[in-house]
Amino acid sequence: MRRRYSQWIYNWESRLTTRDSNRVVRPFEWGLDWTHDWPGVGDLRAPRDENDRTALVEYLASVNQRLIENSDEFFAYRTPADFRIEHRKVELFHTGSAPPKKQPKDEWAKFLRFTSPIDSPYPENNLVNARWFRAHGRRAVVLLPQWNADGVSQSALCRLFNVLGIAALRLSMPYHDIRRPPEITRADYAVSANVGRTIAATRQGIADIRACLDWLEERGYSRLGIVGTSLGSCYAFLASAHDPRIHVNVFNHASTTFGDVVWTGQSTRHIREAVEAVLTQEELRRVWLAISPLVYFEKFKRWSKKSLMIYGRYDLTFLPEFSVQTAGEFLRHGLDTTIKALPCGHYSLGETPYKYMDAWHISRFLAKAFAG
Repeated sequence: MRRRYSQWIYNWESRLTTRDSNRVVRPFEWGLDWTHDWPGVGDLRAPRDENDRTALVEYLASVNQRLIENSDEFFAYRTPADFRIEHRKVELFHTGSAPPKKQPKDEWAKFLRFTSPIDSPYPENNLVNARWFRAHGRRAVVLLPQWNADGVSQSALCRLFNVLGIAALRLSMPYHDIRRPPEITRADYAVSANVGRTIAATRQGIADIRACLDWLEERGYSRLGIVGTSLGSCYAFLASAHDPRIHVNVFNHASTTFGDVVWTGQSTRHIREAVEAVLTQEELRRVWLAISPLVYFEKFKRWSKKSLMIYGRYDLTFLPEFSVQTAGEFLRHGLDTTIKALPCGHYSLGETPYKYMDAWHISRFLAKAFAG
Protein backbone atom coordinates (compact mmCIF):
# COMPACT_ATOMS: atom_id res chain seq x y z
CA MET A 1 0.00 0.00 0.00
CA ARG A 2 2.83 2.38 0.85
CA ARG A 3 4.54 1.66 -2.48
CA ARG A 4 1.31 2.30 -4.36
CA TYR A 5 0.76 5.57 -2.51
CA SER A 6 4.31 6.80 -3.11
CA GLN A 7 4.09 5.94 -6.81
CA TRP A 8 0.76 7.75 -7.06
CA ILE A 9 2.31 10.87 -5.48
CA TYR A 10 5.40 10.67 -7.69
CA ASN A 11 3.25 10.39 -10.82
CA TRP A 12 1.10 13.32 -9.72
CA GLU A 13 4.14 15.39 -8.82
CA SER A 14 5.70 14.69 -12.21
CA ARG A 15 2.54 15.81 -13.99
CA LEU A 16 2.47 19.03 -11.96
CA THR A 17 6.13 19.86 -12.67
CA THR A 18 5.82 19.24 -16.41
CA ARG A 19 2.46 20.88 -17.14
CA ASP A 20 4.04 24.20 -18.21
CA SER A 21 5.68 24.26 -21.63
CA ASN A 22 7.06 27.80 -21.33
CA ARG A 23 10.21 26.96 -19.37
CA VAL A 24 13.07 28.37 -21.44
CA VAL A 25 16.54 26.85 -21.63
CA ARG A 26 18.62 30.02 -21.55
CA PRO A 27 22.35 29.97 -22.32
CA PHE A 28 24.79 29.56 -19.46
CA GLU A 29 26.42 32.81 -18.32
CA TRP A 30 29.05 33.42 -15.66
CA GLY A 31 27.46 36.77 -14.81
CA LEU A 32 30.69 38.44 -13.74
CA ASP A 33 29.24 41.86 -14.52
CA TRP A 34 26.92 41.43 -11.51
CA THR A 35 29.86 41.00 -9.09
CA HIS A 36 31.58 44.35 -9.62
CA ASP A 37 29.96 46.25 -6.74
CA TRP A 38 29.77 43.41 -4.24
CA PRO A 39 31.44 44.39 -0.95
CA GLY A 40 34.59 42.59 0.11
CA VAL A 41 35.58 41.14 -3.26
CA GLY A 42 37.24 44.13 -4.90
CA ASP A 43 40.75 42.71 -4.50
CA LEU A 44 39.84 39.46 -6.27
CA ARG A 45 40.78 39.55 -9.94
CA ALA A 46 38.50 37.87 -12.44
CA PRO A 47 40.21 35.85 -15.20
CA ARG A 48 40.64 37.74 -18.44
CA ASP A 49 40.13 34.67 -20.58
CA GLU A 50 36.38 33.98 -20.65
CA ASN A 51 37.11 30.50 -22.00
CA ASP A 52 39.24 29.49 -19.03
CA ARG A 53 36.54 27.47 -17.30
CA THR A 54 38.71 26.25 -14.43
CA ALA A 55 39.96 29.73 -13.57
CA LEU A 56 36.42 31.15 -13.70
CA VAL A 57 35.09 28.46 -11.36
CA GLU A 58 37.90 29.11 -8.90
CA TYR A 59 37.33 32.87 -9.08
CA LEU A 60 33.59 32.57 -8.40
CA ALA A 61 34.22 30.03 -5.65
CA SER A 62 36.61 32.53 -4.02
CA VAL A 63 34.01 35.27 -4.39
CA ASN A 64 31.46 33.07 -2.64
CA GLN A 65 33.83 32.28 0.21
CA ARG A 66 34.51 36.00 0.66
CA LEU A 67 30.77 36.76 0.65
CA ILE A 68 30.14 34.08 3.28
CA GLU A 69 32.88 35.48 5.51
CA ASN A 70 31.46 38.99 5.13
CA SER A 71 27.78 38.11 4.77
CA ASP A 72 26.62 40.73 7.27
CA GLU A 73 28.09 43.34 4.93
CA PHE A 74 26.90 41.61 1.76
CA PHE A 75 23.29 41.43 2.99
CA ALA A 76 23.38 44.92 4.52
CA TYR A 77 21.07 47.61 3.14
CA ARG A 78 19.84 51.15 3.61
CA THR A 79 16.28 51.82 4.70
CA PRO A 80 14.34 53.20 1.71
CA ALA A 81 13.14 56.80 1.95
CA ASP A 82 10.08 56.43 -0.29
CA PHE A 83 7.72 54.01 1.48
CA ARG A 84 4.17 54.55 0.23
CA ILE A 85 0.85 52.74 -0.01
CA GLU A 86 -0.67 52.20 -3.43
CA HIS A 87 -4.34 51.31 -3.79
CA ARG A 88 -4.96 49.36 -6.99
CA LYS A 89 -6.84 46.47 -8.51
CA VAL A 90 -5.52 42.98 -7.80
CA GLU A 91 -3.93 41.36 -10.88
CA LEU A 92 -2.99 37.73 -11.56
CA PHE A 93 0.31 37.98 -13.47
CA HIS A 94 -0.10 34.40 -14.67
CA THR A 95 3.12 32.42 -15.30
CA GLY A 96 1.84 29.12 -16.71
CA SER A 97 1.69 28.10 -20.37
CA ALA A 98 -2.00 27.18 -20.25
CA PRO A 99 -4.70 29.80 -19.63
CA PRO A 100 -5.45 30.26 -15.92
CA LYS A 101 -8.28 28.16 -14.53
CA LYS A 102 -9.49 31.07 -12.41
CA GLN A 103 -9.24 34.81 -12.65
CA PRO A 104 -8.74 36.83 -9.46
CA LYS A 105 -11.81 38.31 -7.88
CA ASP A 106 -12.71 41.83 -8.87
CA GLU A 107 -11.12 43.45 -5.84
CA TRP A 108 -8.86 46.28 -4.89
CA ALA A 109 -6.11 46.06 -2.32
CA LYS A 110 -3.37 48.08 -0.66
CA PHE A 111 0.23 47.51 -1.69
CA LEU A 112 3.41 48.75 -0.06
CA ARG A 113 5.74 50.19 -2.72
CA PHE A 114 9.30 51.46 -2.35
CA THR A 115 12.58 51.53 -4.23
CA SER A 116 14.63 48.39 -3.58
CA PRO A 117 17.84 49.06 -1.61
CA ILE A 118 19.65 46.91 -4.21
CA ASP A 119 19.64 48.15 -7.77
CA SER A 120 19.28 46.03 -10.92
CA PRO A 121 19.21 46.98 -14.63
CA TYR A 122 15.44 46.44 -14.73
CA PRO A 123 13.25 49.39 -13.61
CA GLU A 124 10.20 47.16 -12.98
CA ASN A 125 12.21 44.94 -10.68
CA ASN A 126 13.60 47.85 -8.70
CA LEU A 127 10.18 48.95 -7.46
CA VAL A 128 9.28 46.61 -4.61
CA ASN A 129 5.71 45.41 -4.24
CA ALA A 130 4.15 43.90 -1.11
CA ARG A 131 0.41 43.41 -0.63
CA TRP A 132 -0.69 44.63 2.78
CA PHE A 133 -2.99 42.51 4.94
CA ARG A 134 -3.53 44.70 7.98
CA ALA A 135 -4.35 43.46 11.48
CA HIS A 136 -4.47 45.22 14.83
CA GLY A 137 -1.81 44.54 17.42
CA ARG A 138 1.96 44.22 17.32
CA ARG A 139 2.39 40.91 15.47
CA ALA A 140 3.29 40.81 11.78
CA VAL A 141 4.99 38.55 9.25
CA VAL A 142 6.57 38.99 5.86
CA LEU A 143 5.35 36.22 3.55
CA LEU A 144 7.36 35.04 0.53
CA PRO A 145 5.58 32.69 -1.90
CA GLN A 146 7.22 30.08 -4.09
CA TRP A 147 9.36 30.63 -7.19
CA ASN A 148 7.21 31.72 -10.16
CA ALA A 149 4.25 32.46 -7.90
CA ASP A 150 1.57 34.55 -9.55
CA GLY A 151 0.22 37.78 -8.08
CA VAL A 152 -2.39 36.18 -5.82
CA SER A 153 -0.61 33.03 -4.63
CA GLN A 154 -0.87 32.47 -0.84
CA SER A 155 -3.19 35.44 -0.32
CA ALA A 156 -5.59 33.06 1.43
CA LEU A 157 -2.85 32.21 3.91
CA CYS A 158 -2.40 35.90 4.69
CA ARG A 159 -6.13 36.21 5.35
CA LEU A 160 -5.87 33.28 7.73
CA PHE A 161 -3.09 35.09 9.57
CA ASN A 162 -5.38 38.10 9.91
CA VAL A 163 -7.97 35.89 11.61
CA LEU A 164 -5.26 35.03 14.15
CA GLY A 165 -4.54 38.73 14.70
CA ILE A 166 -1.31 38.67 12.69
CA ALA A 167 -0.67 41.28 10.00
CA ALA A 168 1.05 40.19 6.80
CA LEU A 169 3.06 41.72 3.98
CA ARG A 170 2.98 39.38 0.98
CA LEU A 171 6.22 40.29 -0.77
CA SER A 172 6.66 39.95 -4.52
CA MET A 173 10.18 38.55 -4.75
CA PRO A 174 12.63 39.98 -7.31
CA TYR A 175 11.50 39.43 -10.91
CA HIS A 176 8.07 38.13 -9.81
CA ASP A 177 4.58 39.26 -10.88
CA ILE A 178 4.48 43.06 -11.20
CA ARG A 179 8.29 43.22 -10.88
CA ARG A 180 8.78 40.99 -13.93
CA PRO A 181 10.54 42.64 -16.91
CA PRO A 182 8.39 42.60 -20.05
CA GLU A 183 10.65 40.23 -22.02
CA ILE A 184 10.00 37.24 -19.71
CA THR A 185 6.81 35.35 -18.88
CA ARG A 186 8.18 33.58 -15.80
CA ALA A 187 10.49 34.70 -12.98
CA ASP A 188 13.46 33.35 -14.93
CA TYR A 189 15.90 36.03 -13.78
CA ALA A 190 15.46 35.10 -10.10
CA VAL A 191 16.96 31.64 -10.65
CA SER A 192 18.70 30.94 -13.92
CA ALA A 193 21.84 29.68 -15.64
CA ASN A 194 23.35 33.13 -15.06
CA VAL A 195 25.48 32.55 -11.95
CA GLY A 196 26.08 36.16 -10.92
CA ARG A 197 22.53 37.36 -11.56
CA THR A 198 21.04 34.57 -9.42
CA ILE A 199 23.23 35.62 -6.48
CA ALA A 200 22.34 39.28 -7.06
CA ALA A 201 18.62 38.47 -7.13
CA THR A 202 18.93 36.65 -3.81
CA ARG A 203 20.81 39.55 -2.27
CA GLN A 204 18.12 41.94 -3.48
CA GLY A 205 15.40 39.71 -2.04
CA ILE A 206 17.02 39.75 1.41
CA ALA A 207 17.36 43.55 1.34
CA ASP A 208 13.71 43.90 0.32
CA ILE A 209 12.60 41.67 3.21
CA ARG A 210 14.55 43.70 5.73
CA ALA A 211 13.18 46.96 4.32
CA CYS A 212 9.66 45.55 4.81
CA LEU A 213 10.55 44.94 8.45
CA ASP A 214 11.57 48.60 8.75
CA TRP A 215 8.16 49.68 7.46
CA LEU A 216 6.36 47.32 9.83
CA GLU A 217 8.32 48.73 12.77
CA GLU A 218 7.39 52.24 11.70
CA ARG A 219 3.75 51.11 11.84
CA GLY A 220 4.17 49.89 15.44
CA TYR A 221 4.64 46.17 14.80
CA SER A 222 7.33 44.99 17.18
CA ARG A 223 6.87 41.20 17.15
CA LEU A 224 8.03 40.11 13.73
CA GLY A 225 8.21 36.85 11.83
CA ILE A 226 8.70 35.44 8.36
CA VAL A 227 7.00 32.75 6.29
CA GLY A 228 8.71 31.44 3.16
CA THR A 229 7.85 28.70 0.68
CA SER A 230 10.37 26.97 -1.61
CA LEU A 231 12.65 29.73 -2.98
CA GLY A 232 10.90 32.01 -0.49
CA SER A 233 12.02 29.63 2.25
CA CYS A 234 15.65 30.07 1.19
CA TYR A 235 15.28 33.85 1.21
CA ALA A 236 13.52 33.69 4.58
CA PHE A 237 16.34 31.71 6.20
CA LEU A 238 19.05 34.02 4.85
CA ALA A 239 17.13 37.08 6.05
CA SER A 240 16.58 35.60 9.50
CA ALA A 241 20.26 34.66 9.78
CA HIS A 242 21.17 38.31 9.26
CA ASP A 243 18.39 40.23 11.01
CA PRO A 244 17.85 40.01 14.79
CA ARG A 245 14.26 41.28 14.54
CA ILE A 246 12.91 38.04 13.05
CA HIS A 247 11.93 35.87 16.00
CA VAL A 248 9.35 33.55 14.40
CA ASN A 249 10.19 31.56 11.26
CA VAL A 250 8.28 29.23 8.96
CA PHE A 251 10.28 27.39 6.31
CA ASN A 252 7.79 25.72 3.99
CA HIS A 253 10.12 23.33 2.09
CA ALA A 254 13.75 23.58 3.13
CA SER A 255 16.97 22.29 1.67
CA THR A 256 20.72 22.51 2.04
CA THR A 257 22.64 24.10 -0.81
CA PHE A 258 21.25 26.17 -3.66
CA GLY A 259 23.27 24.41 -6.35
CA ASP A 260 22.21 20.91 -5.32
CA VAL A 261 18.52 21.86 -5.46
CA VAL A 262 18.87 23.29 -8.98
CA TRP A 263 20.92 20.31 -10.15
CA THR A 264 18.63 17.58 -8.81
CA GLY A 265 15.19 19.24 -8.81
CA GLN A 266 12.57 18.22 -11.32
CA SER A 267 11.30 21.78 -11.79
CA THR A 268 14.79 23.15 -12.58
CA ARG A 269 15.74 20.66 -15.27
CA HIS A 270 15.78 23.41 -17.89
CA ILE A 271 18.37 25.32 -15.86
CA ARG A 272 20.50 22.23 -15.35
CA GLU A 273 20.40 21.57 -19.09
CA ALA A 274 22.21 24.84 -19.65
CA VAL A 275 24.50 24.58 -16.62
CA GLU A 276 25.76 21.02 -17.08
CA ALA A 277 27.29 21.91 -20.43
CA VAL A 278 29.82 23.94 -18.44
CA LEU A 279 29.78 22.96 -14.74
CA THR A 280 29.62 19.82 -12.64
CA GLN A 281 27.24 19.51 -9.69
CA GLU A 282 30.07 20.11 -7.23
CA GLU A 283 31.18 23.23 -9.10
CA LEU A 284 27.64 24.60 -9.19
CA ARG A 285 27.40 24.04 -5.44
CA ARG A 286 30.60 26.06 -4.94
CA VAL A 287 29.65 29.03 -7.12
CA TRP A 288 26.27 29.37 -5.36
CA LEU A 289 27.43 28.56 -1.83
CA ALA A 290 26.94 32.13 -0.59
CA ILE A 291 23.16 31.89 -1.12
CA SER A 292 22.85 28.47 0.51
CA PRO A 293 21.17 28.22 3.94
CA LEU A 294 23.50 25.41 5.02
CA VAL A 295 26.48 27.72 5.54
CA TYR A 296 24.65 30.21 7.78
CA PHE A 297 23.44 28.13 10.71
CA GLU A 298 26.06 29.63 13.04
CA LYS A 299 24.80 33.10 12.15
CA PHE A 300 21.18 32.02 12.32
CA LYS A 301 21.57 30.96 15.95
CA ARG A 302 23.02 34.30 17.06
CA TRP A 303 19.55 35.40 18.16
CA SER A 304 16.73 33.55 19.88
CA LYS A 305 14.21 32.25 17.33
CA LYS A 306 11.36 29.80 17.04
CA SER A 307 11.13 27.92 13.76
CA LEU A 308 8.83 25.54 11.93
CA MET A 309 10.27 23.49 9.07
CA ILE A 310 7.90 21.60 6.77
CA TYR A 311 8.92 19.27 3.97
CA GLY A 312 7.33 16.69 1.69
CA ARG A 313 8.28 13.04 1.99
CA TYR A 314 7.89 12.62 -1.77
CA ASP A 315 9.37 15.91 -2.97
CA LEU A 316 10.98 15.75 -6.43
CA THR A 317 12.09 19.41 -6.37
CA PHE A 318 13.66 19.73 -2.91
CA LEU A 319 14.72 16.11 -2.50
CA PRO A 320 13.77 14.71 0.94
CA GLU A 321 17.37 13.69 1.63
CA PHE A 322 18.38 17.35 1.52
CA SER A 323 15.47 18.37 3.75
CA VAL A 324 16.41 15.68 6.27
CA GLN A 325 19.97 17.04 6.31
CA THR A 326 18.61 20.52 6.98
CA ALA A 327 16.42 19.21 9.79
CA GLY A 328 19.52 17.58 11.24
CA GLU A 329 21.32 20.93 11.20
CA PHE A 330 18.50 22.57 13.16
CA LEU A 331 18.74 19.81 15.75
CA ARG A 332 22.55 19.69 15.82
CA HIS A 333 22.70 23.39 16.58
CA GLY A 334 20.13 23.04 19.38
CA LEU A 335 17.67 25.43 17.75
CA ASP A 336 14.06 25.76 18.88
CA THR A 337 12.56 24.05 15.85
CA THR A 338 9.44 22.05 15.07
CA ILE A 339 9.84 19.71 12.09
CA LYS A 340 6.90 18.32 10.12
CA ALA A 341 7.06 15.88 7.21
CA LEU A 342 3.88 15.79 5.12
CA PRO A 343 2.87 12.84 2.89
CA CYS A 344 3.15 14.78 -0.38
CA GLY A 345 5.60 16.38 -2.76
CA HIS A 346 6.65 19.92 -3.62
CA TYR A 347 3.89 20.98 -5.97
CA SER A 348 1.24 18.73 -4.46
CA LEU A 349 1.68 20.60 -1.17
CA GLY A 350 -0.30 23.35 -2.85
CA GLU A 351 -3.14 20.99 -3.76
CA THR A 352 -6.07 19.56 -1.79
CA PRO A 353 -5.89 18.08 0.84
CA TYR A 354 -2.25 18.84 1.59
CA LYS A 355 -2.56 22.61 1.38
CA TYR A 356 -5.03 22.47 4.27
CA MET A 357 -2.65 20.32 6.33
CA ASP A 358 0.11 22.81 5.60
CA ALA A 359 -2.03 25.82 6.54
CA TRP A 360 -3.11 24.13 9.77
CA HIS A 361 0.50 23.44 10.84
CA ILE A 362 1.62 26.96 9.93
CA SER A 363 -1.26 28.78 11.61
CA ARG A 364 -1.05 26.60 14.74
CA PHE A 365 2.70 27.22 15.00
CA LEU A 366 2.41 30.97 14.51
CA ALA A 367 -0.34 31.27 17.08
CA LYS A 368 1.77 29.45 19.68
CA ALA A 369 5.10 31.06 18.77
CA PHE A 370 3.75 34.61 18.90
CA ALA A 371 2.00 33.78 22.16
CA GLY A 372 5.41 33.17 23.68
